[in-house]
Amino acid sequence: MNIYDKLKELNIALPPVATPAAAYVPFVRTGNLVLISGHIAKKDGKAWVGQLGKTMQTLEAMGAARAIAIDLMGTLHAAVGDLNSVKRIVKVMSLVNSTPDFTEQHLVTNGASELFAQVFGDRGAHARSAFGVAQIPMGACVEIELIAEV
Repeated sequence: MNIYDKLKELNIALPPVATPAAAYVPFVRTGNLVLISGHIAKKDGKAWVGQLGKTMQTLEAMGAARAIAIDLMGTLHAAVGDLNSVKRIVKVMSLVNSTPDFTEQHLVTNGASELFAQVFGDRGAHARSAFGVAQIPMGACVEIELIAEV
């Protein structure tokens, strides 16, 4: 399965690498691993602002997580040159801007995890952590980082 054919089938265009908003690099490649810095949810080119359990519902935030997955794949493409060289999505870590009583961080993160599975097939199955946090830079609703093996 060609990853780019799958992306085309899903009507997904990969974005260019975003300029970091602070003192870090978008990705680091070490050996066979690519570690991608956290990407925040964006909508219309700006931070997708919201707090789960207060101003945003799970379904909308799942869409935000899916959008982040697309951005992460754009950065991964820039890091490796060819997404077909990805052997596996190894780990996803998701931070969900949420109130103390919100408990569906795992469902929000499914928005990204399910897209990785669609695009990469078995190579998209990954270990994962999903956390609720008090705030994310710029008020974004979700931030996700990724580790891939190439």
